[in-house]
Amino acid sequence: MSRPLALLRAALVAVVCLIAFQPLLATAQVTDINSAINKAGRERMLSQRMAKAYLQLGQKIDVVRSQRVLDESIALFDRQLVELKKFAPNAQTRETSLKLEKAWIAYKDVLIGAAPSRERAPEVLTRSDEVLGLAHQLTGEFEALSGTPAGRLVNISGRQRMLSQRMAKFHQAMNWNLPAGPLRTELATARKEFSDAMAELETAPGNTDKLKRDIKLASQQWFFFQNALDEKGLDTLTRATNVATTSERILEMMEAVVTGYEALK
Repeated sequence: MSRPLALLRAALVAVVCLIAFQPLLATAQVTDINSAINKAGRERMLSQRMAKAYLQLGQKIDVVRSQRVLDESIALFDRQLVELKKFAPNAQTRETSLKLEKAWIAYKDVLIGAAPSRERAPEVLTRSDEVLGLAHQLTGEFEALSGTPAGRLVNISGRQRMLSQRMAKFHQAMNWNLPAGPLRTELATARKEFSDAMAELETAPGNTDKLKRDIKLASQQWFFFQNALDEKGLDTLTRATNVATTSERILEMMEAVVTGYEALK
C-alpha cells in the first residue's frame, strides 16, 4: 500500500471509529483525576495493543479482527490524548502530554505508513515501548495528584490491561521469529507482574461486591490466557489466534475492573 493511500485509509477509519464512539462523546471527557488516571493508563494499554495487532496482521492472524483492533485503537488513542492534554492540571502533566504526543506521532507513522511487514516490526516494538514509557509516566503523575487509595487501584488495575496486551505482543513477535531472547525474558517478567498484581487486587480493602465478581471473572480469563500462551500441541497459526482471542477477552474483563475502581472515591 502506498503511503498516501495508507494515510487516507487511516483517516477514513478514524472518522468511522469516531462515529461509532459518538454516543459516548458527550460523557467521555476527562472529568476528574480518577478518570485521568484511567485514560492515561488506557493509553499505555493501547500502545501495546496496536503493536500486537500490527504483528498479527503481518502474519495473517485473525485478520479481520486484528485490523479492527488496530484501527479502533489508533482512533481511541488520538481522542484520549486530546482529552488528557486539555485536562492536564499543571506544568508537569502538560509537558509529559506533549512528549507523549511527539512519540505517538512517530509511532503512528510506522503503524500506518505501509502495510505490516517483518522488516518494520522491530521499529514497531521500539516505538510501542517509547509511547508506553511516556504514557506510564503521565499515569503516575496523575496518580500522585490524586493521592488516594482509589487512584492507586485505578493505576494498578489499568496497568493489568497493558500487561495483557504486552504479553500478547511478545508472543506474536516470537511467533514471527523476531529476536527471541529479550522477548522471552520480557514475557516472563510481564506474566509475573500480572500475577502479583492480580493477587493484590483480589485482597484490596474496600472492594465492592461487584468488583469482587469482576476480579474473579478476570482471574478466570487469566487462566485461559495463560493456557493460550503456553500451548504447544497446536499449529502456530492456531496458537497465535488463540492468544489474539484470549488477550481481547481478558482485556474486556480488566476494563470492567478499572471502571469499578474509577468509581470509588
